Amino acid sequence: MSFAAVILSGGGAFGDPWHPLAETSRCLADIVTAAGGHVEVDENVTDRLDDLDDVDLIVVNAAVGPTRPPSPDGNAGLRAYLARGGGVLAVHVGVCGLAGVDWWSEVTGARWIDGLSGHPPLGPSAVSVVRGSHPIVDGAVDFDVVDERYTGLAWVPSAPMALLEHELDGVRHPLMWVRSLGEARIVSDALGHDAESYESAHHVALIARAARWAAGQPVA
Repeated sequence: MSFAAVILSGGGAFGDPWHPLAETSRCLADIVTAAGGHVEVDENVTDRLDDLDDVDLIVVNAAVGPTRPPSPDGNAGLRAYLARGGGVLAVHVGVCGLAGVDWWSEVTGARWIDGLSGHPPLGPSAVSVVRGSHPIVDGAVDFDVVDERYTGLAWVPSAPMALLEHELDGVRHPLMWVRSLGEARIVSDALGHDAESYESAHHVALIARAARWAAGQPVA
């Protein structure tokens, strides 16, 4: 079955100097389309949050943007979307912030803490699958990817159900995880810094499966 997806994409006020968000949003659009999604890419992030009635999946691939909060309608629209079981796929920088929504960590379960959170330099990384953890990773294998690997995130309110991990200095850190918020299905993928991340066929396949699961579709 097909599903309606909107990619809340970095650009303009929702870009930053470190991430080629328009480029990675195009990669994500191709993946979600191939997974059965009818995809809209929208850089007017706060405006699009006002009305999500026609959406099954939001993909958050944008910097936080202006410090002003979204409109009251935007907060209400997002809360209503989640309450009716709308799906979320938060990607890389989108895991830790959304358009001034100060309760976004309650959705993804993760918060970036200055001085604690970080990442080693962009480069090759070994990614491990947490086997048996979830249908998204059924049959998946460990793989290598060129990317940034987040570390030291604060978990709100508790540790996530990790699907992918990496190891740094003997400590394992989640890279992809799932959680539920009421009826809403949420996947966070801390990978995806730039287009090189999407050159990994294994990563692409897992994003497609994550998008379908979050949208309430059969994973396979």
